[in-house]
Amino acid sequence: MRLPFALLILATTPAIAQQQPNAAPPTEATRTFTGADLFGLSIAADPQISPDGRTIVYVRRAADVMSDRMQSSLWLIDVASGRQTPFAAQGGSPRWSSDGTRIAYVAADGEGSQLFVRWVATGASARITSFPGDPQALAWSPDDKQIAYVATVAGEPTTLGKAPAKPEGAKWAEPLTVIDRVNYRNDGGGYVKPGRDHLFVVAAEGGAPRQLTFGAFDDGGPLSWTPDGRTIVFAAIRGPEADRQVMNSDVIAIDVASGAMRTLTTRDGPDAQPRVSPDGSRIAWLGFDDKRRSYENVQLYVGDRDTAGPRSLTASLDRGIEDVVWAADGRKLYASYDDHGKRRIARIGLDGKTTPLVDNVQGGGLDRPYTGGDFSVSRGGTIAFTGGNAEAPADVWVWAGGKARQLTHLNAMMAESKALASVRKIAVTAPDGKPIDAWLATPAGRVPGQRVPLILEIHGGPNAAYGPSFATDIQLYAAAGYAVLWTNPRGSTSYGAEFANLIDKAYPSADYDDLIAAVDSAIADGTADPNNLFVTGGSGGGVLTAWIVGKTNRFKAAATQKPVINWVSEALTMDNTLFTSRYWFTKLPWEDPMSYWSRSPLSLVGNVKTPTLVVVGSEDYRTPVSESEQYYAALQIRGVPTALVKVPGASHGGLASRPSQSAAKAAAIIAWFDRYRTNSGPSSTGNAKP
Repeated sequence: MRLPFALLILATTPAIAQQQPNAAPPTEATRTFTGADLFGLSIAADPQISPDGRTIVYVRRAADVMSDRMQSSLWLIDVASGRQTPFAAQGGSPRWSSDGTRIAYVAADGEGSQLFVRWVATGASARITSFPGDPQALAWSPDDKQIAYVATVAGEPTTLGKAPAKPEGAKWAEPLTVIDRVNYRNDGGGYVKPGRDHLFVVAAEGGAPRQLTFGAFDDGGPLSWTPDGRTIVFAAIRGPEADRQVMNSDVIAIDVASGAMRTLTTRDGPDAQPRVSPDGSRIAWLGFDDKRRSYENVQLYVGDRDTAGPRSLTASLDRGIEDVVWAADGRKLYASYDDHGKRRIARIGLDGKTTPLVDNVQGGGLDRPYTGGDFSVSRGGTIAFTGGNAEAPADVWVWAGGKARQLTHLNAMMAESKALASVRKIAVTAPDGKPIDAWLATPAGRVPGQRVPLILEIHGGPNAAYGPSFATDIQLYAAAGYAVLWTNPRGSTSYGAEFANLIDKAYPSADYDDLIAAVDSAIADGTADPNNLFVTGGSGGGVLTAWIVGKTNRFKAAATQKPVINWVSEALTMDNTLFTSRYWFTKLPWEDPMSYWSRSPLSLVGNVKTPTLVVVGSEDYRTPVSESEQYYAALQIRGVPTALVKVPGASHGGLASRPSQSAAKAAAIIAWFDRYRTNSGPSSTGNAKP
């Protein structure tokens, strides 16, 4: 990030600075974290360690102030010294060849992306593909002569009837769009274009790629080669009515020479992310038995090379596995999972014995403190991962010999020049006695004992988890003088399947009580001003925000972001058409409309008196814009103070993807809360009670 000019002089010309003892120190204003600071942040992702463990290539994402987008570049790190060197000015998905001499990666080229290979020793690079399908899920063959990948193959649109012939030179309207797929639009991708994702192989030195899979199915990565280079294992939903299956992918093996496929798993439930063991005798994969509940732990399975005799290695762990890789000896695996709001990496033996190794994995987004992060493992067992804490976005770390070591400090200048909110965990007990994890950020200038306005920030999902991670929304709220509380109420992941399913077919419900208990704890803690309480959250957090203001008038103002307001309309307009009615309700909307209505925040709008801001992306296809518009209209009809904020071009998952919009969204919420905020409450030594 850019330092204030005075700090830049001090950092770069110490001799001159010493000659000017009267130079003005940084002011409180320059030390405040602001929306403009989002353009100075960098975050590490996808660290890939070389087979010999000496070098890491990783993706560095940083905001470009001119394009207002996050740009990705590739960097190399020498593990021993921590020295960094630029690898590619733009690109992503780096993958090492097995001999460690080359790195394949994806980079923009014209209107799409292409596959490139760079020779590490010389720095020479070559474009390997010129196919218009945007390659992904790169995987080198064992002999490093081929690279497998997934790319989109364009198809022909569905038509009905035929328009009259257009005269030459005429400017007519766009042709009709005929939609006949059950899932016809995707959040972030928009309306589905004709075409399917399929597997390809291409020579590592370039040439014409060869398509391996075909048909009206979407095939996905990661891709895993058998050691003899004859077979690739992947996952896909294939077979009759594949488009009507929500979570029922199978592990499939394809013969690279002939294209013949064998389906290796057949249960009702997803089987995905297959990994062939180094000796080819076993396959590991992730999956679960689909019981039509809102949440199931993703388990790590191991079977023989045809997945026969499968057994779960993590059933007793009671946590959902995020990613897995084999150790070089084939006798154990490394896996990541979330536990109590933190992502961890553990070594898992074939007997199921789990040995935790790393507990500070972080990464993914910037705006909110969700769990996340990536890792890779060298042949010698050195782990490269993205990690950190609440003080800065994710950096690259390495674990070896039982110790973790930070290699990058991408935001050191920001950390040194900005007064950031401090974050600590607080104890919360739900009304039924269940312990609830919660974290509290307090403004940098808060005097001990001073009560300050409180923002309750609620995570989405609802089967997801927050943790003690850096988040720009949290820092911006705190910089405006608010304490910020975030918590993992029942239904959150990382506490086991039973805890996550306490809201199965009952959401929202007692998670409301957990959230209110957390607010009461922040008041009892002496931090929150009970007369200045505010609430916000996105997606599932938007649902609970709207639910809260329908249940209580304790909050001075609220901001519901991308909420579901009416479960009937959401179930029939969201991008994954079959999901809501299959997993969150027992019947279809027209079979039992009252069960949908009784859990819809719109059913409580007659109780709402709290001034409520409504925020949504204009291209949100997960909780569509119509959900927010319904709530805004209902609040207007009732005369409740409200406003509707639309983020142009933003999807559900990309509501904060453009830095300027992320900053502006937070500023709008702060301005709304400031409108209803009153003078500071009593000190923590006063008589305020929850």
